[in-house]
Amino acid sequence: MTDAAWGGFTQGEARRWRRAGFAAGEAGAWREAGVTEPADARLWGTAGATPGSVVAWQRAGMTPRDAVRWHELGVAPHDAARRHLAGERPHRVPWLARLSVPEPELDPGRSEALRRLLRAGVPADVARAYADAGWDGGEAEPWARRRVDQGDARVFRALGFAAAEAARTGAPAVEVMAAWWGAVPLEEVADWCAAGFAPEEAAAQRAGGVSGSQAAVLRALSALDPGTGPP
Repeated sequence: MTDAAWGGFTQGEARRWRRAGFAAGEAGAWREAGVTEPADARLWGTAGATPGSVVAWQRAGMTPRDAVRWHELGVAPHDAARRHLAGERPHRVPWLARLSVPEPELDPGRSEALRRLLRAGVPADVARAYADAGWDGGEAEPWARRRVDQGDARVFRALGFAAAEAARTGAPAVEVMAAWWGAVPLEEVADWCAAGFAPEEAAAQRAGGVSGSQAAVLRALSALDPGTGPP
């Protein structure tokens, strides 16, 4: 196999995949499906998954080892996905208790969002939450990589926060809104908060004549220099 066949892989990645027995085409297909480690690809294969079908398992929040355990119990992939989605872990339960758990839906948009997030290194459960909520993969990626809950991410975005700024608050969106309620106009919350001000500090600055636009300048400076904060 020529090095050209491994285009897109670093030398180290190509060596790992080759040592694990994968040809370039196989390795590329697994990576495109969001499986970036050859050991994981081998486990998925042991469980009967392929690069084309593994997304159903991933959307259920399964790890490769979960999939292998389900496979060892003789459970078919989509049945395992349903049961895993329902919170069950690999052990047998009466068939009647499983009938009410729906098949995971795999529309193309959600599948593509999930694959993109998984390729970015986002854990399967976080990626699935964003994909299931209808996020576009590109929009979701900066939030999901920082493990911001997708519901919180929607609120933070509406307030004007960037993903990194929201993650730095270290609090759920509803707590941030409650803390800032009445301190400054809602449309200025992201600027003051991202610039490093607490609500009471921002309110005092505003009372002293500092405008929201000046807070936006401080916010921009804070983004360039993480050490920049309130005076």
